[in-house]
Amino acid sequence: MGAELLTRFRYDDYDLSPLRDVSQRSNSAGKGEIEISFDSELRYLDIVQCVSDSITRMLSFDDDTRYWVGMSVRESVTNAILHGNKMDEGKRVWVRFALDPERLVIWVRDQGAGFDESKLPNPLDPKNLMRPSGRGIFYIRTFMDDVRYTVLPEGGMEVRMEKRLNHKVKSDQQGEGNAN
Repeated sequence: MGAELLTRFRYDDYDLSPLRDVSQRSNSAGKGEIEISFDSELRYLDIVQCVSDSITRMLSFDDDTRYWVGMSVRESVTNAILHGNKMDEGKRVWVRFALDPERLVIWVRDQGAGFDESKLPNPLDPKNLMRPSGRGIFYIRTFMDDVRYTVLPEGGMEVRMEKRLNHKVKSDQQGEGNAN
């Protein structure tokens, strides 16, 4: 189940020493989680990307799905650092990956003021097509199965992204399935 799969994630494959906190949990219901937190610095993007790539590879996602899940994680973390925390290294970003037999859910949380998604410019509007930025949330919404933004009561913004599995996650004894 998901717990066994996530417990196979090996910290020694990555230099996670720059991160402020790394934790891994699993339970008997087949759910597993990995959470990492770090200061608001763009240099941590590559580490988060490696964790995301490793998890989606273990889930046997195809190359396109791995790419788009990874891009969604990268865009969300970049937004948290640049727009949420305004590059304030004293503020943190949390990224949590949770797996159950039906879905991979990823949360990215910052300590910023949040935003009103309805006030974002439409990236498909002709006047915005040549802008070098402003498409991240559009891509995230396009390629993830469910996306929710929440301004947290204690402060900060959280994005929850879900990618449903097109197969059941199986334990090591049963082998791994394939996702489309």
